[in-house]
Amino acid sequence: MKLSVLANLYGSKTLEETLSILSSLGVHSAEIGAGGYPGKAHCNPAELLADEKKFNEFVSLFKKYDVEICALACHGNPLHPNKEIARGFDSDFRDAILLAEKLHVDTIIGFSGCPGDSDNSLYPNWVTCPWPDDFLAILDWQWEKKVIPYWKEMGAFALSHGVSHIAFEMHPGFCVYNPETLLKLREAVGDVVGANFDPSHLIWQGIEPVAAIRALKGAIYHVHAKDTKIDKYNTAVNGVLDTKHYGRELERSWIFRTVGYGNEAGYWKDLVSALQLVGYDRVLSIEHEDSLMSIDEGLRKAVDFLRDIIINDKKPSTMSWA
Repeated sequence: MKLSVLANLYGSKTLEETLSILSSLGVHSAEIGAGGYPGKAHCNPAELLADEKKFNEFVSLFKKYDVEICALACHGNPLHPNKEIARGFDSDFRDAILLAEKLHVDTIIGFSGCPGDSDNSLYPNWVTCPWPDDFLAILDWQWEKKVIPYWKEMGAFALSHGVSHIAFEMHPGFCVYNPETLLKLREAVGDVVGANFDPSHLIWQGIEPVAAIRALKGAIYHVHAKDTKIDKYNTAVNGVLDTKHYGRELERSWIFRTVGYGNEAGYWKDLVSALQLVGYDRVLSIEHEDSLMSIDEGLRKAVDFLRDIIINDKKPSTMSWA
């Protein structure tokens, strides 16, 4: 495994400034925002595909700072019921695939998306309970008419352009939000679909990351290193579903934290060991969304914390005493 960073945390800095910081921290892999919610501050696929000079300059910067691109991040909602919004996310995802092909990058990170409850909807409708029966009718329609057909077509497009891994972040608010829904889509579409395993979104749902990793053996294509701290007092009163703004830390049931500030080192050692057990040997990509720390401090602490926890070598085929 290697340490990596989702580089859009430094969206206010230039790509060169960002790569210089990563290299100075001893990080030589980066996940680059290429559209959708992560934005295009460092990488505009349509522009790079249209201008060979800009593309070559882009590639040269990574060589200069000895940083490889492990994945392009293009999270969005291409199933949004507002067709204009959906088209924007769809276009971004397709451009990211075409750029990944040119860069020889095999992984695109994204969300599954979430439709509305009909073709006439204005907003997405995330179904979380089976009753009244209306909700199951909505869920069936979403999966059969929207989710599966769209990702079958997009999966084929990705494979035709050398992108063998579409790694979905299992995120509440979208149709794929836990291992069960990830595996449901993978079964319908094929193994081009896998997981971007971000434990932060699983923790607050009550999912045990190690158990989830075991359930997803062979289907984990990328990992985000981001932590979540559950506030046991607020949760005891209101549960884990929380629509309060992320800035209201004292009142929320949970908040995102830098790794090690939500769960201790032993927790993360178990998580990394579980990844090793199931044969995962790609990256741990630090995603900074800790509202209690500056970007510089949060990133530095995450790198220091994970450096002693990450397992660098592949799982040995034999043991010295065997």
